[in-house]
Amino acid sequence: MPIRIDDTLVSNQADNLKAAMTTDPKLRKAVQQHIREALFSARREVMGDFPADNGDPRQSARAIRITVYEKVLGGNINILNGKKAHGSINYEPPRHLRPNQRGGNRRERSERTKKIQGYPPLDRGFILRFVNSGTDVRYAGFGRNGKTQVQKDKFVSDHGGRGNRGSIAPRNWFTSASERALGQALNNIVEMINIEAAAIANGEK
Repeated sequence: MPIRIDDTLVSNQADNLKAAMTTDPKLRKAVQQHIREALFSARREVMGDFPADNGDPRQSARAIRITVYEKVLGGNINILNGKKAHGSINYEPPRHLRPNQRGGNRRERSERTKKIQGYPPLDRGFILRFVNSGTDVRYAGFGRNGKTQVQKDKFVSDHGGRGNRGSIAPRNWFTSASERALGQALNNIVEMINIEAAAIANGEK
């Protein structure tokens, strides 16, 4: 979800500010800091709108990030798709058992399950994308080796449809939440530009 303040917008709002930023790198950095603060505020709003039915105990919403552009005035907010791992955490899913009730699956968790449960917040962007865009029906035992619909259909046929783990319905929360938050951020940035321009025009900068 990009939000950009380019030279045209700056010029329309304040020609003096545009000229001053061209010759004064400190002022440009100050404006970029205002943009960064507005985007951080937008990020907090989007994080708060993440529809986590379980309260997001592993803080998946922290995988939402912001970027402030260097060459043009602006930035964006998006879901982190990291190229590298950020370590691992120890996490035990809470169990809700009555007193003296054994319950639950007594099989040892696989290493793959432990790895997935141990993903730290910055590596859990895929959870946000699942909730936002939804998923196809998933089957136990299929996925890591199957890559095509033909392979999936064959797997389902061979197993008689057993192992159906259901699907996640798309909620499209990220687009609506980020558009709303970025709209407010843009208003804040434009107001800041007007204040900076007025200060320059009055000789205060």
